[in-house]
Amino acid sequence: MKKFEQQIIDFLSRPNYKPIKASSLTKQMNLAKALLPKHKSALESLVNEGKVYVNSKGRLYPSSANGTLIGTIRKTSGGMGFLMPLGVIQVIKGVTDIFVPPEDLHGAMDGDEVRVKLTKRRRREGQRCGFVETILSRSTNSFVGKYIEKSGQGFVEVDKALFDRPIPVGDPGAKGASENDKVVIEMLRFPKRMDPGDAVLIKILGQHGAPGVDVQSIIYEFQLPTEFPEEALEEASRQAELFDETDLTDREDLTKTTIITIDPADARDFDDAISLSKTVNGNWLLGVHIADVAHFVEEGSPLDIEARNRATSIYLPGRVIPMLPEVISNGLASLQANKVRFAKTVFIEYTPEGIPISTEYHNSAIKVNRRFHYEQILEYLENPENDQQHIPAKIRQLIDSMHELAMILRKKRFEKGALELNLPEVELEMNKKGEVTGASESSHDVSHQMIEEFMLAANVAIAKSLHDKGIGFLRRAHADPDAAKLKSFGEFSETLGYPLKKFQSKKALQDLINKVKGTAHEQAINYALLRSMKQAEYSCDEIGHYALSESEYAHFTSPIRRYPDLTVHRTIGALVKFGSKAKKPDISFLKKMGLQCSMQERRAANAERELTKVKLLAYMEKHQDEEWDAVVTGVESFGFFCKAKRIPVEGLVHLSDLDDGDFYDYDQKARALIGRKTGREYRLGFPIRVKVDSIDIERRLLKWIPVLDENDPNSQKKLKKKRSSEKSSGKHFKSNSKKSRSSNNSSASKSSSKRKKTSNGKRGTKGKKKRKKS
Repeated sequence: MKKFEQQIIDFLSRPNYKPIKASSLTKQMNLAKALLPKHKSALESLVNEGKVYVNSKGRLYPSSANGTLIGTIRKTSGGMGFLMPLGVIQVIKGVTDIFVPPEDLHGAMDGDEVRVKLTKRRRREGQRCGFVETILSRSTNSFVGKYIEKSGQGFVEVDKALFDRPIPVGDPGAKGASENDKVVIEMLRFPKRMDPGDAVLIKILGQHGAPGVDVQSIIYEFQLPTEFPEEALEEASRQAELFDETDLTDREDLTKTTIITIDPADARDFDDAISLSKTVNGNWLLGVHIADVAHFVEEGSPLDIEARNRATSIYLPGRVIPMLPEVISNGLASLQANKVRFAKTVFIEYTPEGIPISTEYHNSAIKVNRRFHYEQILEYLENPENDQQHIPAKIRQLIDSMHELAMILRKKRFEKGALELNLPEVELEMNKKGEVTGASESSHDVSHQMIEEFMLAANVAIAKSLHDKGIGFLRRAHADPDAAKLKSFGEFSETLGYPLKKFQSKKALQDLINKVKGTAHEQAINYALLRSMKQAEYSCDEIGHYALSESEYAHFTSPIRRYPDLTVHRTIGALVKFGSKAKKPDISFLKKMGLQCSMQERRAANAERELTKVKLLAYMEKHQDEEWDAVVTGVESFGFFCKAKRIPVEGLVHLSDLDDGDFYDYDQKARALIGRKTGREYRLGFPIRVKVDSIDIERRLLKWIPVLDENDPNSQKKLKKKRSSEKSSGKHFKSNSKKSRSSNNSSASKSSSKRKKTSNGKRGTKGKKKRKKS
């Protein structure tokens, strides 16, 4: 077999090799028919080991060749690139991503599949660097932007400033476009350094700022699915006609069991329900009942193919794009109260102390007795005497038992080493036009914690059961963070006054998170720790889940909105029906789905984040004269980012906009900017009061200017008065000393438009050298 593998690698590594599909590879290698099975097996092994990469179009590439890596480019808002390599663990031990400076991207866009050549250069934290050698596959050829006209020609300024100049789209007024229309273009020729590129306008979304245009812009920008194919809708209707709630053949009848659901008040798809009782020997018997989506979505059907392509439901502000048609997601599969519904049920028996001793699962039929939303449960737990007349005794007893067991499980989970960051999500309040009227950060109170513990328990129990049976499945994997990044985080936390000697201890990390809760440094510590960790993904590999401190973990509890859960449901269903004779899942298919689902999950999260940002910026445009209490969330050599407290929107304060006459040194270790003359500091977690300086919704940028305290002797306003006074008396006010100017002999210091200089070190000369590299 090794002989065939080497032959494939040699063929793919030829200098004149042009990427082809597997079917073409066998023809070009002129293999005899008798050798095709061995060739196919060898290719599959190479793909599984990460030595051969299959791109989104099915073409084959060697994962590493002549000091190069293949992967996907991820670009930051600042234009920096990072290569996310495939099969990198086999190629370079310990490397997770490669830094690609903006000038070395060579036209690669976010999401493009590229080949990167590694260089000897390393970033300060030891991260490898490289440059884009070849763009293998574009993630998209279509872009969203604003239509403009100049010099008798039509142009489009692509959103987020993805290109450094407008893209020509031909004659003005194409397709009836007007100035400032939001439009979609198809790129015919990508721009290069001396070539502006060329595109064709394919759709007009509407005038910038018109109701609904922001949502449509994001949908087209991220190429989100909207309408379901006719075949999928027909299959959903067929399943609705076939559904018979009285036919409980091969199902455990749990319709008499007391079961409740707890969800958000505005939820429409209910995919989990809970029962809980005590056994005769005093143990807990937890029942987690999950909507049996697999019953309605047959593998290989048009409904399944569409769900597979979508991989996840997408939750945009004010709109949900479901993974499944509503007749399934909000109807047949949804565990609605007082209706017989089919479920996959997992029963977990615990000792009184919360130690799991057995797990079993069933195809079941349930009938939810009562639907609650989180606020109702919280109100009951805080004031149980107020709800005695409204909630039957058996359901009150169930809620009390759920609370007791959940807190036992939660305590044991953290004792085991689980981590939980305090990073609340933003919840927008909007009017009927989709305009933001307010915003807040979601709470994570005890009512949410109850359901969270039971969902985690079910996911762990199912994963461990499948693992113990030697059955492959799609895991929810979260790899251990790099030790260097954790060490850097520990050094940072110490600069804020929180020494972290055991930076690799999860207990020490969680103690730190708890210690900073409610302080000015809470957000800084939590975000810095998050950035030190790797991103969770779907994988068949036994990686474990670092944050949960579990060796085996899978997503099982949300098959209505996540395709990985559906794959696990099918495996459980086969085991229930056929036992040890059940056909094992196709691992190569699951690996492919793991990559697909991880990518679609990130796309959904990015789309939600971008639309939230767009809506918040539109809100801020109407409140530009207001002052905002904010907290510093990021510090760079060129300025610092801060987020408003009342409306959680983030923006940049650029050093050139600090008119305080000071020279700032950038302390990377402390993540702080420190004024040489005034000693004023801007560091992560510090409170600050700001006003809007400028907003650019298309570029997704907000710039703040600080509102300094009138009592501060270095106040911006007082400095301006002093400057005016000195000017009128014939004196010249210097924002920086001669020593500072001479030690930082850069173009920025010579420009009259640049009133601020930064240094990456304690000395200006060091700052000069490092600034040129960045």
